[in-house]
Amino acid sequence: MRTAQKLTRRQNIRYRIRRKVAGTAQKPRLSVFRSNSDIYVQLIDDTNGVTLASASSREKDIAAQSGTKSEKSKLVGQSIARKAKELGLEAVVFDRGGNLYHGRVKAVAEGAREGGLQF
Repeated sequence: MRTAQKLTRRQNIRYRIRRKVAGTAQKPRLSVFRSNSDIYVQLIDDTNGVTLASASSREKDIAAQSGTKSEKSKLVGQSIARKAKELGLEAVVFDRGGNLYHGRVKAVAEGAREGGLQF
């Protein structure tokens, strides 16, 4: 499959997911963006259009750790769960961003669950 076709297909998947998944102030959307080298997550309140908290593998305490990208992704999930707890949030809606629920995306979800988030 060509690169342009892959990007178009993934964008359509993202739009389809976004129609079904919307975050509120009490239950924000946990959005995952996966690049080749890093992973980024955000807690988003879609009703007000505000990002409540964010975490990434580029944060100093996570980037300083040695390990695979999947292990760092799990740390990112735990970091966002900790930030959500500080905001008083316990439940979120998971948005995989068009990626398969596998590998680094799954590691973020497992880390967030271990941190105490429910979805």
